[in-house]
Amino acid sequence: MKIEISPKIHEACPQLALAIIRCEVKNSVTSQDLWTEMEAEIEKFRATHLLEDINKRPQIAETRKIYKALGKDPNRYRPSAEALCRRIVRGIPIYQVSTLVDIINLVSIRSGFSIGGFDIEKIQGNIVLGVGTANDDFEAIGRGLLNVEGLPLYRDEKGGIGTPTSDNDRTKISENTTSLLMIINGYNGKDGLQNSVEFSLSLLEKYAGLSKQEVEWL
Repeated sequence: MKIEISPKIHEACPQLALAIIRCEVKNSVTSQDLWTEMEAEIEKFRATHLLEDINKRPQIAETRKIYKALGKDPNRYRPSAEALCRRIVRGIPIYQVSTLVDIINLVSIRSGFSIGGFDIEKIQGNIVLGVGTANDDFEAIGRGLLNVEGLPLYRDEKGGIGTPTSDNDRTKISENTTSLLMIINGYNGKDGLQNSVEFSLSLLEKYAGLSKQEVEWL
């Protein structure tokens, strides 16, 4: 499975860098130890950030910038990292989903990166990061049909699988996921990506039986 970036995305965001993790894992109900780490991160974030400052975090600001460059309103279709951080500052609980999803959310909160998480076994063929169109049918996880026109959109051979706003229900992580694909989207470039990869791998090793990991950089 190859992952490529389309010329249109390169043109809109020449500094874009991707960190891609492929690994074998075991999903489960979130352990208390993992959720204790999550709660500590939430409390730290809430104590050090104001609502009006969240969209100024470099990783979030640059993701919003490419939305605008492609014609999408980032206030209506917020990047997932921004949405998570806003929930925290507003005092809205973060849901426990599963070990793998909660790990991705924890990394996203700490880093500000919007992160795609996919079950590799559900992906068909190669993946290209392009731009969504009005003809793309996209069933977003937990929110139904999402208008992805003008959003950065990962597509496999069957259709869209992920955007910085939401991933697709078809390729989502489930309780049976054993092959994980994580894509950390650095629309602000490489700054912070290495730390986020290391943090991700440490959490996956501690809580999800990480094995056979491979990290690719684009």
